[in-house]
Amino acid sequence: MAASPGPAGVGGAGAVYGSGSSGFALDSGLEIKTRSVEQTLLPLVSQITTLINHKDNTKKSDKTLQAIQRVGQAVNLAVGRFVKVGEAIANENWDLKEEINIACIEAKQAGETIAALTDITNLNHLESDGQITIFTDKTGVIKAARLLLSSVTKVLLLADRVVIKQIITSRNKVLATMERLEKVNSFQEFVQIFSQFGNEMVEFAHLSGDRQNDLKDEKKKAKMAAARAVLEKCTMMLLTASKTCLRHPNCESAHKNKEGVFDRMKVALDKVIEIVTDCKPNGETDISSISIFTGIKEFKMNIEALRENLYFQSKENLSVTLEVILERTEDFTDSAYTSHEHRERILELSTQARMELQQLISVWIQAQSKKTKSIAEGLELSILKISHSLNELKKELHSTATQLAADLLKYHADHVVLKALKLTGVEGNLEALAEYACKLSEQKEQLVETCRLLRHISGTEPLEITCIHAEETFQVTGQQIISAAETLTLHPSSKIAKENLDVFCEAWESQISDMSTLLREINDVFEGRRGEKYGYLSLPKPMKNNANLKSLKPDKPDSEEQAKIAKLGLKLGLLTSDADCEIEKWEDQENEIVQYGRNMSSMAYSLYLFTSGVFSFYQVFAAEGLKLTASVQAFSKQLKDDDKLMLLLEINKLIPLCHQLQTVTKTSLQNKVFLKVDKCITKTRSMMALLVQLLSLCYKLLKKLQMENNRWVSVTNKDTMDGKT
Repeated sequence: MAASPGPAGVGGAGAVYGSGSSGFALDSGLEIKTRSVEQTLLPLVSQITTLINHKDNTKKSDKTLQAIQRVGQAVNLAVGRFVKVGEAIANENWDLKEEINIACIEAKQAGETIAALTDITNLNHLESDGQITIFTDKTGVIKAARLLLSSVTKVLLLADRVVIKQIITSRNKVLATMERLEKVNSFQEFVQIFSQFGNEMVEFAHLSGDRQNDLKDEKKKAKMAAARAVLEKCTMMLLTASKTCLRHPNCESAHKNKEGVFDRMKVALDKVIEIVTDCKPNGETDISSISIFTGIKEFKMNIEALRENLYFQSKENLSVTLEVILERTEDFTDSAYTSHEHRERILELSTQARMELQQLISVWIQAQSKKTKSIAEGLELSILKISHSLNELKKELHSTATQLAADLLKYHADHVVLKALKLTGVEGNLEALAEYACKLSEQKEQLVETCRLLRHISGTEPLEITCIHAEETFQVTGQQIISAAETLTLHPSSKIAKENLDVFCEAWESQISDMSTLLREINDVFEGRRGEKYGYLSLPKPMKNNANLKSLKPDKPDSEEQAKIAKLGLKLGLLTSDADCEIEKWEDQENEIVQYGRNMSSMAYSLYLFTSGVFSFYQVFAAEGLKLTASVQAFSKQLKDDDKLMLLLEINKLIPLCHQLQTVTKTSLQNKVFLKVDKCITKTRSMMALLVQLLSLCYKLLKKLQMENNRWVSVTNKDTMDGKT
């Protein structure tokens, strides 16, 4: 994906980070293999669960036994695919080859055992009533299943070690090339080394981006996104700062500017490794623990627990916890930017919270010695009072921080100081530079303090991380703008010095814009319009100044390809009609299965209308499919064994398709847009065909279930009437 180095010697790293995560561009890489392992495992686990939960000592029809045999065969086939992927990983990693191969052999043996134990030909002969008794060796299946899951887990853990090792190796390569870039003396040598650096950053972007997608912890995900955002923006800064140093080798401010970029990139690279390996440097504290809103949330949970257990914790602990929270409000009351009214109100609410806690402790002591109704009511009232006081404090802190941020963003929206610095630089006016550098420093301190206050009231851990990222960015970028402006002022005719200042000013403006969005999302969380999970503000975004980056243009499909896409789209459109017909049969249109089915049908129709549509739409469609399968699985628990097995087999066909579609949408095929569209539509068609079958089957099974329930109610009512007679 790396562009060939042009005059500026860029390898294309910035463009990669702009795409968020593009790990699938490494078509032969290990990341695809490990993802393939996990996708193979998903239906496999479901099938094993079905087998283990199958009831003993019941008579089963021939149809049921055939379904059981199909499950056993499906498990064995899935294991076979899994083993192939595991062996491929082993062949590429000799240090872990023996361990992976042993685990693969165990998995293969377990899969074959399950297939053998569920084979109809090994079962006993027909009984007199025409029914076949299910196999008696359930213990063997459980044993084999446990061995299989154990060996699969081993392979996944080993594969994860390989991925971590790849990321660390990639980081080390980037660091080694950065050291060479720091020492370079000639422009020609810089061009060659930076080209190599660009390629290595592309690789690191792919690996770290894919890892970011795989992280389950939302806090780690946000930290990874923030670190990758730094690397994306610093790649362009490193280019212009290094070129400025080479052009003006004796300029102290130019060297200071360049060193700042290198230092920040090294910290960001280390942060990625820290997240990947889950190892914190010695002495590091968890910054998010100082959030006031987090403290209030935990404190309220503790006092509410007193309703169930009066001895849940000590009174001293509650008092200390509240004092820590109120001590943190000093960030607001001590701030020069907090208005007098807000400061007075925060202090008043803090005093009130202390008084309410003392009252609560007094009633709490009484409740421990006497258990009367009046004391219990008094305790409940005290809990409600202090909760109300803390809620009022939260509102006041939120109002203080958001109002300050909104005013600040509005005041600095036109970037007057940045424009003035650029002008004084071109004019070579050192006196004006000192004046505007001082103003930018003041602006920086305001923004840093505001980010600190926003962090306290952000409401979720990912937003806290985003606030911390914004705070650090303003702190570092402010100093770098001043050093870049000083270099330009000392060399007013230098085009490269001017370009360098522009890049740093653009990064500042970009962060101001992100802060505006951050403020909006904090308000959404506070007002309950937004949940815990969302797209992070700190996810890498493409920079405007990409003149030196060669973008890849998608190829335009020829007439034959266009015809093929149109044909696929038409078939997709017809399947949506079939799905709609099945949906209309359902009497309960509010049923979850119907709702998810209708959503998928509606999305598929939109994809049919816009066949070359946005790939993110396909991701949403796949996610809706997974929601549908979850609802169908919940419904299957109400069914008898025969019907349940039949339904689960259909679900297990849809789950892998959903994951495959998600994989295709994230796979970077560079300029082969038609191929990607073709794959997406094909997968969507297969999913819609299965949806039609699932809706029809669920409808029939629901009707059958209702009839059986009605018959049972009728018999019960009859028995009741007979009893009365």
